[in-house]
Amino acid sequence: MKTIGIIGAGWAGLACAIEATRAGHAVTVFEAARTLGGRARALPAQLPGGAPVLLDNGQHILIGAYSATLGLMRELGIDPAAVLHRMPLRLRFADGGGLAVPPGWPPPLDLLAGILGARGWSWRDKAALLRSALAWRAGGFLCDPSTSVGQLCAGLTPRVRRELVEPLCISALNTPVEHASGQVFLRVLHDALFTERGGADLLLPRVDLGALLPDAAARWLAQHGTRVLTGTRVQAIARDTTGWLADGERFDRVVLACPPWEAARLAAGAGLLEAAAWSQSAQALAHEAIATVYVTGGPALSAPMLALRSSAGAPAQFIFDRGQLGGPPGLLSFVVSASSEEREALQQQVLAQAREQLGLAGLQPLLTVVEKRATFACTPGLERPPARIAPGLVACGDYVEGPYPATIEGAVRSGKAAGGLGPV
Repeated sequence: MKTIGIIGAGWAGLACAIEATRAGHAVTVFEAARTLGGRARALPAQLPGGAPVLLDNGQHILIGAYSATLGLMRELGIDPAAVLHRMPLRLRFADGGGLAVPPGWPPPLDLLAGILGARGWSWRDKAALLRSALAWRAGGFLCDPSTSVGQLCAGLTPRVRRELVEPLCISALNTPVEHASGQVFLRVLHDALFTERGGADLLLPRVDLGALLPDAAARWLAQHGTRVLTGTRVQAIARDTTGWLADGERFDRVVLACPPWEAARLAAGAGLLEAAAWSQSAQALAHEAIATVYVTGGPALSAPMLALRSSAGAPAQFIFDRGQLGGPPGLLSFVVSASSEEREALQQQVLAQAREQLGLAGLQPLLTVVEKRATFACTPGLERPPARIAPGLVACGDYVEGPYPATIEGAVRSGKAAGGLGPV
């Protein structure tokens, strides 16, 4: 049995703690915040009448291909079917245009049917996408690492780029197509659309993000004797002759499961050349924001989620009807990925976009949440920090070296790998 100190209780840190605890190790988790979940957590708020409501710090979408996340939920006794609304990949707009994949079909026949049945697309649009998809598949879903999504999709028509590529890219990579990694985008397309039946299905949370996994993880860890210390920000880590110290407490191994800027701070202060080099690579990451604008007074939408036509002055890419997802009727959330506007300006632009594209007037702003460093910017050729920092010191999180962009699935996979305690 080893003693493991895990700094950070987001989804990566929780996955790491569960994996290490299950292996029989003595685990202590340090979390600076009072709540668990990191950048995917519940957020208390009040409705206009004063009734309490739990929102999220950001509207998240899972997909059917998230095998590690769904598997961990089941291990914790959470039935994904009870807490997630499953729907086939659907990028339909309020006017009915766009692509929708039929349910239950095996890949890639489901995608083929979706392309052929895309509303508002010409045969030229459909043929261009089919040619590109076949070429990507023939090439093993690989491209030059320096290729952007914009360059990768240059052969597609403007409509397909606007109504399919841009929404997929911004939702998966949270990076505009001109600056997003074509290689990572292809990996996402492969795993979601070409690997397993239902892999591209959208899984929309019916419960707050805390109830989706962190709350159950906390209960499981408590039942198994794992210490979880909330409101505890670790100030420093240091190497000693037999292991590592976290604020003076000794561990055989320390896992940095905190955000990259916090991990960089701790690694830089560890006093080791290799840790200092790792810290520089983590500090070099650029970040993108995600904003979620919650409003009340909305009608029931035609579906729990609709795509929006995003442009300058109309920043939201998606709208969610939270009333159809377990929330109070009339509660809507607008998602603005790769957001750059200030909070007040963004809120007013979203309200104007709702009036113009959806005919929704009279919406009342409830809360606008801006995560300024929600994800790393997933750019071409990006060298992400490795999991190994130094002997006995590792990192996990959605930003560490790996094939996926900054997603819940990437975080969980990274956490499980770090908790597996392979040689370091």
